[in-house]
Amino acid sequence: MLLLPLLSLSVLWGFVLNLTVGDGQALLRADTLYQTIGVSSTELGLQLQAERSRTAVAVTNRELTEDLSAQRARTDKAITAFGKSVEEAGDAISGGLRGPLHTLTAELGRLGSVRASIDGGINSRLASLNDYNRVLDLLFRVYDHLVSLPDLSISQQAAAMQAMGNAREIIAREHALISGALIDHRLTEPEIGAFTEYVASRRFLHSRGMAELDVTLRQPYEDIFESEPFQSLTAMETRIVKTGSPPPDTAWNGALDKVSSQLDKVGLSSTKALADRSVAAATSILVRIGVAGVLGLIAVLASIIISVRFGRRLAGELAGLRVSALELAETRLPSIVERLRAGEEVNVKKEARPMKVSGSAEIVDVARAFGSVQRTAVQAAVGQAAMRRGVGQVFLNLARRKQGLLHRQLGLLDGMQRRTHDPDRLEELFRLDHLTTRMRRHAESLIILSGSAPGRAWRRPVPVIDIVRAAVAEVEDYTRVTVETMPETAFDGTAAADLTHLVAELVENATIYSPPDTGVRIRGDVVSNGYAIEVEDRGLGLSAGEYAAYNKLLSSPPEFDLADSDRLGLFVVARLAERHGVDVTLRRSPFGGSTAIVLVPRTLIAEQTALPSGDQAPALPSRTKKKALAVVSDGTHAGLPRRVRQANLAPALRADPPEQDGKTDRSPDEVRDLFSAFQRGTQRAREEGNEEGEA
Repeated sequence: MLLLPLLSLSVLWGFVLNLTVGDGQALLRADTLYQTIGVSSTELGLQLQAERSRTAVAVTNRELTEDLSAQRARTDKAITAFGKSVEEAGDAISGGLRGPLHTLTAELGRLGSVRASIDGGINSRLASLNDYNRVLDLLFRVYDHLVSLPDLSISQQAAAMQAMGNAREIIAREHALISGALIDHRLTEPEIGAFTEYVASRRFLHSRGMAELDVTLRQPYEDIFESEPFQSLTAMETRIVKTGSPPPDTAWNGALDKVSSQLDKVGLSSTKALADRSVAAATSILVRIGVAGVLGLIAVLASIIISVRFGRRLAGELAGLRVSALELAETRLPSIVERLRAGEEVNVKKEARPMKVSGSAEIVDVARAFGSVQRTAVQAAVGQAAMRRGVGQVFLNLARRKQGLLHRQLGLLDGMQRRTHDPDRLEELFRLDHLTTRMRRHAESLIILSGSAPGRAWRRPVPVIDIVRAAVAEVEDYTRVTVETMPETAFDGTAAADLTHLVAELVENATIYSPPDTGVRIRGDVVSNGYAIEVEDRGLGLSAGEYAAYNKLLSSPPEFDLADSDRLGLFVVARLAERHGVDVTLRRSPFGGSTAIVLVPRTLIAEQTALPSGDQAPALPSRTKKKALAVVSDGTHAGLPRRVRQANLAPALRADPPEQDGKTDRSPDEVRDLFSAFQRGTQRAREEGNEEGEA
């Protein structure tokens, strides 16, 4: 609680100090840029203006003079000095200035080709002047980026002075153009258009600069604009724009020289005055840096001392509150929740006792707030537990009622199957019987989710092959399932029904989430830790994250979420696996689908002494056995079991097989008689199995 205000104060002090120091650094950078790039670029601009004016005369006379050659040498010297100043500026050059500098340097590199075009008489007078104008425009862009001061008023005045300097460059362009025109006493149409543009730009820049300059800096310019030379110059500008002819030589040069001299003198004095203001602003910034640094440091130190004194006492009180809160969150509330999950009754008033803490009023108030939260949490947990019990009871009641109706329906189907000898009717009854068996499994799923046991169990061990066949018989697409050969092993009869249900859910999941033209294989074998049953499909499989999430659910099933009904079968499998200590794992199959591995512990494996299986096993009810046999791979075209003659006789007692006359299929009457005999022969086993199932 105390660290955050101290940290905030320190950050604020650092922020203010950084702002002031940043202003000082900006001034230092501005001074460095002015002493290097600013001075050299000013000299470069003057030399370029002079070369431009002499170039206009040379292009008009169509001859190169020694004066122009000397001026070009002075310009080259200024370019070299400008390049050295850019190197000297170094890190003082900001990111916004680097781009204009790079462009200007590239354009200065083209100056040699511009001169060559002029010397060769390729370019016209206006085109030659425009080449120099383009270089000077880039130079003034550099000037614009040099004007960057932390003081707003000084920055505004510097921008206004920059506008007045741009206007001075426009006047120089007018002079260069008219200097050439005074020789041949004519102006071309493009030159008249360019001169008109110069005049408009000059007037705009003067208006903008005068509007932004303060009284002290504006007054000298007002005196110049009201003087007779400037008025004469503007009048000649207007006359040139209207008539398109150059002015008299003496009048133009005289007025322009006086105006240029006055503007240069005022510009120099104004720049000096602005520099003096910048020095004063820099001094003020340095003072602010010192005041902010010292006073801020004193405030931070005082805050630390005061906070340490009060923080020790507050830390002790908070430590006691922390211990009580952790005891509430990590011990008392989890214990209450576990008791509620176990079905115990919880007294809210007794369990939500207030926290015992001492200290300041704020700490006591926080403890009371924790107590209120505790009561609310306990009440909510009790309400949730009651609601879950209610939902579970609803599941159980509905499932029991449905289960009773399904048992009655199965009984009716048994009776109808015993009284029917028509193979077509028997096949329809078999399908209805199969559908009813699946409905019974869904009802048992509701019972399992409610926390109860379905109630089916056997006293004797049940062969694994019968459990797997019975599970497959409870799946809609049982014809797609292939049960491979398994060792003759049996599981405890008390867990046989749950294991059948578990395997049936996995097999149904495999058939649903795989293409209908693919098969599902079931394998089983004895392993070191028990008995492993594998259910493999040929579907698309899952991602690694989905396998991890489903395996986590199967290993430690959470509370059943009513909103997550899509994974109902996995919840049922997880509950059954947790009940009997069975380990169920999902993983990717080498064939691209998924493989579910069911590891049954050794505690559920019964002794393997003379355990019957298949159509001779009395452990399962006959109805389940009959449907289980229907999914054996060696069956009839309708999926019914095919009896193998003398299969259970000793080899010495078996008779030689009768010779076949080429006829391999029985007639419908023979099939009907055989199936009727099978029904009557298994009736007695069915009745015995039903009695054992009820036990």
